[in-house]
Amino acid sequence: MAKDEIVAKDELRNRLRAARIEQHLSQQELADMAGVTRQTISAIENCQYVPSTLLAFVLARCLGKAVTELFYLEEVTGDEKARC
Repeated sequence: MAKDEIVAKDELRNRLRAARIEQHLSQQELADMAGVTRQTISAIENCQYVPSTLLAFVLARCLGKAVTELFYLEEVTGDEKARC
C-alpha cells in the first residue's frame, strides 16, 4: 500500500442516546435496567467504549428496540475524525 493511500474501515456507531431520551430515561435509569454503571452508558453514547454483543442485546431489550436500530457500522477513512 502506498504511503499516501487513504484506508477505509468500519467503525461501530450508535443511536443509544437518542433512544434513551425517546424513552425519557436518564443514563442512570438505563444503567440500572441493564445492570451496568452510568459511566458505561456514557462511554457507549460517546463512542469511547464498544459494548459486548450481550450488552448490546440487553440495551436493545431495555429500550424496546432491535439491536440494529441502536448499533450500526459506518465506513470511515483514515483522515476522518472519530465521531459518534
